[in-house]
Amino acid sequence: METPVLGFELRCPHLFNISSRPSSSLSPPTVSLRIPTTAAASTVVESPATVAEAPRSKRHSNTYLTRKSAISEVERSPDFLSSLQRLERVLKVQDLNVILRDFGISGRWQDLIQLFDWMQQHGNISVSTYSSCIKFVGAKSVSKALEIYQSIPDESAKTNVYICNSILSSLVKNGKLDSCIKLFDQMKRDGLKPDVVTYNTLLGGFIKVKNGYSKAMELVGELPHNGIQMDGVMYGTVLAICASSGRCEEAESYIQQMKVEGHSPNLYHYSSLLNSYSWKGDYKKADELMTEMKSVGLEPNKVMMTTLLKVYIKGGLFERSRELLSELESAGYTENEMPYCMLMDGLSKAGKLEEAKLIFDDMKGKGVKSANLVPISESLQVRFGGQLRSNRLASLPVFLDNDFNFPFSSDGYANSIMISALCRSKRFEEANQLARDSETTYEKCDLVMLNTMLCAYCRAGEMESVMRMMKKMDEQAVSPDYNTFHILIKYFIKEKLHLLAYQTLLDMHSKGHRLEEELCSSLIYHLGKIRAHSEAFSVYSMLRYSKRTICKELHEKILHTLIQGKLLKDAYVVVKDNAKMISQPTLKRFGRAFMMSGNINLVNDVLKVLHGSGHKIDQVQFEIAISRYIAQADKKELLLQLLQWMPGQGYVVDSSTRNLILKNSNLFGRQLIAEILSKHHVRPLVKSRSQPKFRCK
Repeated sequence: METPVLGFELRCPHLFNISSRPSSSLSPPTVSLRIPTTAAASTVVESPATVAEAPRSKRHSNTYLTRKSAISEVERSPDFLSSLQRLERVLKVQDLNVILRDFGISGRWQDLIQLFDWMQQHGNISVSTYSSCIKFVGAKSVSKALEIYQSIPDESAKTNVYICNSILSSLVKNGKLDSCIKLFDQMKRDGLKPDVVTYNTLLGGFIKVKNGYSKAMELVGELPHNGIQMDGVMYGTVLAICASSGRCEEAESYIQQMKVEGHSPNLYHYSSLLNSYSWKGDYKKADELMTEMKSVGLEPNKVMMTTLLKVYIKGGLFERSRELLSELESAGYTENEMPYCMLMDGLSKAGKLEEAKLIFDDMKGKGVKSANLVPISESLQVRFGGQLRSNRLASLPVFLDNDFNFPFSSDGYANSIMISALCRSKRFEEANQLARDSETTYEKCDLVMLNTMLCAYCRAGEMESVMRMMKKMDEQAVSPDYNTFHILIKYFIKEKLHLLAYQTLLDMHSKGHRLEEELCSSLIYHLGKIRAHSEAFSVYSMLRYSKRTICKELHEKILHTLIQGKLLKDAYVVVKDNAKMISQPTLKRFGRAFMMSGNINLVNDVLKVLHGSGHKIDQVQFEIAISRYIAQADKKELLLQLLQWMPGQGYVVDSSTRNLILKNSNLFGRQLIAEILSKHHVRPLVKSRSQPKFRCK
């Protein structure tokens, strides 16, 4: 086998999506890099001369043509591993990388993994191999991509910026942003020198993330320390983050900063700024921005006009919104239902249901097709500067706030808006009928639409329709989300199907969804009413251990339920953890109940917990506890421990309890009992408002 050569120059035109590069970087960079061989594998860096290079006017050598033919033969072979074995001496590392990338592009995942393993075993592997493999594998399985990254034998290769960018990009695209940031920090400690692609990749993950703006600013603050200046792509990403957080002043500041640094904002930068104005419906600034754009020769496109429509709607300018919608129609920008949906949603939430219905009927009469958007993560693949590589960015700036949470692929979303609007107006029969029409019209619905119809049926009390919708979700393999569970649980409680509501809550919890305290509290109450005490405690426990704090009233509510159900051991757990948040009357009720029928081995522990919480134990509780101990001679030690503990805490036994103890002293030792009782000095009662209901030392 040909010995790998170390120290070639690295060219990376295949490693990264060109759209993620700055507009000024139109040619792939060349980096000199040397990576030492290891016992596990010889990691090499490709020569700039690869078989996949562009055709030249000069005739190719026979060696080149032989390698090109070998690549084609391996890719077409039904058993490519056998072909590899036969052509092993012909193919170089860079040729194998061409095959690897072609496998990834064509979706031959299994072949890609097998080829990668073969290259590792034969020592024919390079930085480009790892980077490409991680990129393609990460699109399918981020855990496998991490496994490949961690398996790199050369520690210096793990901080190669191209390899790092590939694994960080995989984590971001799979929504593993926290893991991505932790790995990035570790890479920097290990010696990574991040480049502009690294930061663009990370910043792109902070759009639509809680506290995304503050975290993104931490990254932006690192740029000067790494000698990196913001480019058009990075400004576009930061502006989108500002827009998603409603930070219009910060977005304005970045636009000005761009201009000072010599960058010319384009439509997509202005779109994000315009979108930031939609949070508060600042139509005055929006109009000023449109005027400014036209003054520099930028004509608003579909994105800008649709974003402006959202600003007008949020600002309550419905007449101007209708006029702008007409302009969108004239320009041919209303080929799908989304602009209509935005206006319908705004009108219905403003209490203008009839006007919303007119828009809905007009849209249906025109035969407008359903929306078909793309996810934000995919939209961010598009370059902000230079030539636009995809028109899918058109959906990015319009849907970055929390007021218009439209699905990215929805059949009949206009129906969904109208169903919700009718339900809000308590016109359940109309909502129910529209839901039935939607079921008939759209054979396959997305989760948003299904939840909307489910909600309509629940509000109308259509049990048969509710069950049909649940069956439909199963048949279409649609996984329920938080809203689905919430709708069903409220409905089952309303219909007094409390055990079914409990089972649904269990499913919700098992899926990892957050439990809402108000809903759980309602279910606990109703489960207690039907004597499903253990189920009520189960709901309490799920809520208690899924949240750091819950309202103190809930501790008291579950305590009453457990006492009623005689689940005193569970009640003790509640008191032990939350005694200071429970009222004195409830603690007193619990104490007496436990003394009477609780686990006798825990009686002393319960008394100590009650006392430790500040609760004053009355003589009745002591008398019941001592009577139980006397009735079971084998509990001698527990009785003696209680009698010895009481004086030190200011408690003494009353005369009737003392007589009961002395009467049975032969069971415990007369001398020992006498010594202990001698410490229980009964003081004369003093009449006082603050006098407790027990005698103390």
